[in-house]
Amino acid sequence: MTAFSLSDLAALLPVVLLVAGGIVLLMSEVFLTSGRRGYQAWLAVGFAAAAALAATAAPASRLFGGQASSDGFSTFVTVTVCAGLALSALVGAGWLHARGVERGEYYALALFGSSGMALLGMATDLLVAFIAIEVMSLSTYALAAYPRRGRRPAEAAFKYFILGAFSSALFLYGAALVYGATGSLLLADLARGRQSPFLVPGLGLVAAGLAFKVAAVPFHAWAPDVYEGAPTPVTAFMAAGVKTAAFALLARVFLAGAGPSAEAGGAFAAVVAALALLTMVFGNLLALPQRSVKRMLAYSSIAHAGYLLVGVVAAGAAGDDGARQAALSGILFYLASYTATVIGAFTVVAALERRGAGPDDEPADAWDLARFAGLSRRRPALAFAMAVFMLSLAGVPPTAGFVGKLLVFQAAVQAQSYLLAVLGVLTSALGAYYYLRVVVYMYMRPAEGAEEAAPGAALTVAVAVAAVAVVALGIGPELVASLARAATMGKL
Repeated sequence: MTAFSLSDLAALLPVVLLVAGGIVLLMSEVFLTSGRRGYQAWLAVGFAAAAALAATAAPASRLFGGQASSDGFSTFVTVTVCAGLALSALVGAGWLHARGVERGEYYALALFGSSGMALLGMATDLLVAFIAIEVMSLSTYALAAYPRRGRRPAEAAFKYFILGAFSSALFLYGAALVYGATGSLLLADLARGRQSPFLVPGLGLVAAGLAFKVAAVPFHAWAPDVYEGAPTPVTAFMAAGVKTAAFALLARVFLAGAGPSAEAGGAFAAVVAALALLTMVFGNLLALPQRSVKRMLAYSSIAHAGYLLVGVVAAGAAGDDGARQAALSGILFYLASYTATVIGAFTVVAALERRGAGPDDEPADAWDLARFAGLSRRRPALAFAMAVFMLSLAGVPPTAGFVGKLLVFQAAVQAQSYLLAVLGVLTSALGAYYYLRVVVYMYMRPAEGAEEAAPGAALTVAVAVAAVAVVALGIGPELVASLARAATMGKL
């Protein structure tokens, strides 16, 4: 049995705070005597901020006999997850209140899911990683069906659950093969299995399980239907948080798997490189014909998973510590910028949805491009924010998305992954078409339909914070980029 010490529990304080916040919000429903629940979103934001501060103050240490690690990398991931949680909680406040379904359970599930994401960023053992994945996944499955009425949320949750269970099975079977090859589930012990025929297929199955979570091609089939059918605030939370946590673990597994032997490292690198190539190409191609903005953003998230996979490949192929550090810091910066950008984009989508309507009450063309026509005249502030988010997703300067892609593609060039870097640039240019098409509709098409109700205070704050973050990270990325570099200085 692994001995647990007080120092281990102290390093887990961010996870503990997130779980405690979920419990408090659940108990608030038990003792609630009025229908006012506006404080719950801000309470969730408070716990997210406390967890982020605790992560920055946590000492660097190895936890539970090496099964988890509190280091700069995990700290950056935890802070990014907490920022995404806070923004999505604000988005959920207005959306849920307008539909009469605001309950403490929603925020509690989001906090529990975030605790799994934070733990996944710390995991250096495949069993701990599996537990964290299940905590994260079960919460997001429930959130996808949170309104508990209508066909779309139920269908989204069912598809997410079935394919999520399949991905967990792949991950767990891969972990069993790795254990058979090495006699250990610690990532640091992968070198023991260099002579075993089970190591490469085991790592391949682990990578496949994680590829489901990040929606990499060909494991992406669930993403469009789930993103479109789930409540929009939940979609924003999933798009940012799940991707951040899963890529944190994927980077650790890939770097550990590239070391045991040239054969294992080469085979693993080839698999991840192929996933990156397919994901960039097909993610962008499938997004091109989409008229539903929500579905387009789903395919867009697949394409962005491909760009992040380029960074993972570059980190594994780096010839020295400096190049590896550049690749990992690029991944972290990209995740931070993508979190602000994608949550901001889905926030605008949520603001345009009909007040009082649930996901199943919206018409079939609820998120059609026509909904955005003339938005610059009806809601100029929302249109400007959406334009900023679209430009950032397209990688247009001076936005955070441009800097994130620049750092990842630079790392790929340094690691001599020239094909992936070139394809990344070309597919980014392809993606600019469907992103800028939204901007064209907002500013160059006549308005259609009735004017939307003004967004609430919480949703307005979320849009403003996300837009400011995207512009600030694009104009002055030095602070966050330096923090990302510092977070990758140690050995993962």
